[in-house]
Amino acid sequence: MNLKVIEKGKDKLRVEVSGECHTLMNVLREKAWSEGARQASYIIQHPYLSQPEIIIYGNNPKKTLIDSATSIESEAKRFSQEFKRALGK
Repeated sequence: MNLKVIEKGKDKLRVEVSGECHTLMNVLREKAWSEGARQASYIIQHPYLSQPEIIIYGNNPKKTLIDSATSIESEAKRFSQEFKRALGK
């Protein structure tokens, strides 16, 4: 995954997330809403020729994006621990 800031302003952040698809972008968008974004969405201009971009509006979109990624990471670790526990490893 590579990140490229497309647009950065006081209330708006637009970041290209290379190598990802709808799965991560949907989770990231949803987490951004729960972290306080005024608006959060993503776009993929063309499924084969472009990379997805996340767009976040809010008081501090950079912090919102970082907090969202941190929250996703924590949940993924909990899932991993639960699967290990359930499968006896």
